[in-house]
Amino acid sequence: MAKLYFRYGAMNCGKTTALLQVAHNYEEKGLKVLIIKSSIDTKGGSCIVSRLGLKRKVDILLKPKDRVREKVNLQGVSCILVDEAQFLKPDQVQDLWLLAKLSDVPVICYGLRTTFQTKLFEGSTPLMELADELEELVTICKCGSRAKFQARKVNGVFVTEGSEVAIDGENAVTYESLCGKCFIEDVLGIHEW
Repeated sequence: MAKLYFRYGAMNCGKTTALLQVAHNYEEKGLKVLIIKSSIDTKGGSCIVSRLGLKRKVDILLKPKDRVREKVNLQGVSCILVDEAQFLKPDQVQDLWLLAKLSDVPVICYGLRTTFQTKLFEGSTPLMELADELEELVTICKCGSRAKFQARKVNGVFVTEGSEVAIDGENAVTYESLCGKCFIEDVLGIHEW
């Protein structure tokens, strides 16, 4: 029986690059992969784009109201790879879980666990609940510690308010991956207990 995997990490930990490597590994063996991305992620349009400059067109650009079961054709597919999985809707995650279990096709989802406000994303919640395997991908904070949070900056200034979704590089929005201590000090402005 195939598994649903959720590989998550703070921004800049290499999630998309890892997805592209997995796709390469399957295809090098002559196996077909299906790559899905949420349409909420407008960066790259119908492509997934790695910060390293790697780019690949997706097979399915999933809209929030789309049902996975109506969009996916499993003919010859050996693995499904999902980028920016935090933007999925809970019913889409459930469809991917059912697909893995009932069709015996592994589904590997890559995404953020939490928002810039340290809350679970809507799609990350059911992934944390249903995934057979959870794997945290690691990046480092400016201080050298393990980064677990992504802090949002608008025009270079940390912000704690705003829409849950703001795409990196659009409308003067950028993100910085931080450890808990740096997040508390730099973003929340708290320096003493």
